[in-house]
Amino acid sequence: MTNFVELDRIAATETLRLVRGADTAGKEVWDRPTPCAGWTLLHLVAHMTAQNHGFAAAARGEGGLPAHWRVRDIRVDPALAHTESVAALIVPFAEAGGTEREFVLPELGRAFPGRVAVSFHFLDLAVHSWDVARTLDTEVQLPDDVWESALRVARRVPADEQTRGPSGSFAPVRPTPASATPMEETLTLLGREPHWTPHTAAAH
Repeated sequence: MTNFVELDRIAATETLRLVRGADTAGKEVWDRPTPCAGWTLLHLVAHMTAQNHGFAAAARGEGGLPAHWRVRDIRVDPALAHTESVAALIVPFAEAGGTEREFVLPELGRAFPGRVAVSFHFLDLAVHSWDVARTLDTEVQLPDDVWESALRVARRVPADEQTRGPSGSFAPVRPTPASATPMEETLTLLGREPHWTPHTAAAH
């Protein structure tokens, strides 16, 4: 059985590396556009931070409380806010993430077994680590086997209008080339353009 708790830890560690790198790149980097349409890097990291706290609360049995999922203003120190959210996540995920204990996920409108909920969070982290890396014009450093696991989860995300688009939790699926790697297919299934760069974004 796939160990999504460990995969989530690997992806979370990569987000830490990347966000800390952003912190050393100058304040203007937080206003850069990202592959997430309409979001700057600050918006993206604030979202990641909120999701980490929300999933940590869900692992503790408190996922139904809206305050745990609230996106906060982290502009004073985005990297510190993100680091603290990852630290808050590790222990409850290790304790409950591989179990059948239910995690209440308000954005998806229901509860899921811990192992399933952690797979969702892992996929979100893996793709957002790519988002941050591309925003910084660098490469994400996640092994191929991590992307293979992410792809298996991404293939299970529904493609219906309720799930995708402006009112859904995910962007519409993009065309996937036959030669796509597991990372590229994961990205297209989650609505990303694998060849996105800050330079192409600036041209539009």
